[in-house]
Amino acid sequence: MRRLWLIFAQTVTVSLAVLFVVSTLKPEWLGRANPGGASVVALREAALPATPAATPSFREAANKALPSVVHVFTSQKIRARRNPLLDDPVFRHFFGDGSEGDSPKTAGLGSGVIVSSSGYVLTNFHVVEAADQIEVALSDGRSLNARLVGSDPESDLAVLQITQQNGKDLALPAITLGTMDNVVVGDVTLAIGNPFGVGQTVTMGIISALGRSHLGINTFENFIQTDAAINPGNSGGALVDSQGNLIGINTAIYSRSGGSLGIGFAIPISIARNVMEQIIQSGSVTRGWVGVEAQEITADLAESFGLPDTSGALIAGVLRGSPADAGGIKPGDILLAVDGRPVKDPQGMLDLIASQKPGDSVVFKLRRQNNVVDATIKIGKRAPPRRERE
Repeated sequence: MRRLWLIFAQTVTVSLAVLFVVSTLKPEWLGRANPGGASVVALREAALPATPAATPSFREAANKALPSVVHVFTSQKIRARRNPLLDDPVFRHFFGDGSEGDSPKTAGLGSGVIVSSSGYVLTNFHVVEAADQIEVALSDGRSLNARLVGSDPESDLAVLQITQQNGKDLALPAITLGTMDNVVVGDVTLAIGNPFGVGQTVTMGIISALGRSHLGINTFENFIQTDAAINPGNSGGALVDSQGNLIGINTAIYSRSGGSLGIGFAIPISIARNVMEQIIQSGSVTRGWVGVEAQEITADLAESFGLPDTSGALIAGVLRGSPADAGGIKPGDILLAVDGRPVKDPQGMLDLIASQKPGDSVVFKLRRQNNVVDATIKIGKRAPPRRERE
């Protein structure tokens, strides 16, 4: 009983102390009306954003681009090796020719972007590689067949065309093509596609880097890097800017687990548009070629050659009878520039030569021993990559 009273006495003491402090405060500090007629609480509420519209939103960019991004579904028949016994007429008489039933198929999925109202769709080559049947699903629920117009394995791009149904106008929503002129690191970007087949998905990030190469993904690499989440199924989908304009085709991710780690790569629209236009016009992509093998210039090589830095490409080999051989390029030469544009490394050399038009004569600037010389090379045509037999 004494303990209970002690607690009660302490409580009464604390309460009286609180009442004394409160009674000495000014009325406006207690939230009462001040001379201006507003309370402190009301003033704090008024300082907060009045409407949710003040929060940054990219709904307009997403709504603009979403209808142009499609899901790409592919199927491929499994071509099993024919059993030699099927060539025996007696065996076929008793057991059949093995043609009954449907052939087994494999299915794949990815994304694509409608780039014209006439039904052209830009996607990745690896999405439609070896596909026997291609179908695209639009955001409005329509599913339409598509045909492969052409592809470019070296840049991992392909162009499809949606086929009309009974000659009807399909009213396809084409995306607005952007430009790389004003794209810089730090710009907001949206990735749109069909990750894991869950359905159309938008993720947001920024441009993490430009001109990424030496990744070993494609022959020709000049990627946009972004931290917008890109996952399997996003391949071939759209990377758009904050206005909803297409600036890249999502292609690959860096991942140890198969999921997004915030390092995704997209093919810039400048490259994708050039490849697309060539495929639509001729069904293939034409690139320049001179017939050289190049090696990167390391710090040790630069020191041994007496070079000021590691810029350029060391010519390690010249194919006999090639344009480079005919133009006088020799092993041991260091290629410094092509058509007046500096060569940074072997990848840069490959890109510069590939961008030249076959048949044109181009000046190659070379360092040969201690001299700088010019060689005029007539550009040849790069052969398409060989495909393995099935």
